[in-house]
Amino acid sequence: MKTYYILCLLFIFSCSEKKSSDTETEIKTDSIINSTSIIILGNVQDAGSPQMGCTKACCKGLFENPDINRQVSSLGLIDSQNDKTYLFDATPDIVTQMKSLTKYEPNSAKEIADGIFLTHAHMGHYTGLMYLGKEAIDSKRLPVYVLPRMKEYLTNNGPWSQLVSRENVILNEMAPETPVKLSESIEVTPFLVPHRDEYSETVGYKIKGPNKTALFIPDIDKWRKWDKDVIEEIKQVDYAFVDATFYSGLEMNNRDISQIPHPFIIESIERFKDLDEKEKNKIIFIHFNHTNPVLNPESIATKTVISKGFKIARMHDVYKL
Repeated sequence: MKTYYILCLLFIFSCSEKKSSDTETEIKTDSIINSTSIIILGNVQDAGSPQMGCTKACCKGLFENPDINRQVSSLGLIDSQNDKTYLFDATPDIVTQMKSLTKYEPNSAKEIADGIFLTHAHMGHYTGLMYLGKEAIDSKRLPVYVLPRMKEYLTNNGPWSQLVSRENVILNEMAPETPVKLSESIEVTPFLVPHRDEYSETVGYKIKGPNKTALFIPDIDKWRKWDKDVIEEIKQVDYAFVDATFYSGLEMNNRDISQIPHPFIIESIERFKDLDEKEKNKIIFIHFNHTNPVLNPESIATKTVISKGFKIARMHDVYKL
């Protein structure tokens, strides 16, 4: 507990306006991915970075000099064996994310993915669907995978209902813990997680590839609220992309942090501290608030996370399945 408070104090003022220079695992935008893989298409919390109304140093420099690598959290799945791609969450940055995803797939000329899996109805996770409509690409029967409450919400509330009625999208209803088979070697299984479910359920995903499996949990209230043991879940997969919205509660000095609960990175570090090196290396933190110091790869916070054996999701990082 003493370590927890020391880390809180150390990083409360570490919100930096330095741009990303961590390119060790980043691939070039014109590279082709020839194996079934997950690619990081964004790592920022719903409202982006910089965030509207932010006057902190971490935003000021970005208003003047935008960082194209700061996009809202999303994963891409490339099924190289079947020339297909899938998007996890439809973010406000879907236009560039969709282009990036389809460019990586080697044998397809498609400009749009073969399906979208949604986690929940918070602004950064589904509002990109608007770019599929009549005013934009006017997509044709694009599969969108949802749980029942999300299906009901999109079907009965405009403007999303227009996407459904015009068949820009086809809503494929899933059931928790029931795999969706995308090919002979790829399946995606949704599972419920506790979060602020005003309009829909919140789900995470287990993504199983030919050789490896990944967890994707971009939003959850607190690990202790989940009816599963996150440590046991991590042990069963090869990668775990997990919610790291805030480094600590102290970085949010203008909001009631109890109203926006997430696992702080320092809490996760404490919870996972007894895992061995191999298990820690599976954990990839993602979904960073604009105030989170790990957005800056040169920050003390980033170096601390890495030194303790964990990873930080960076744009265009590729993880083979």
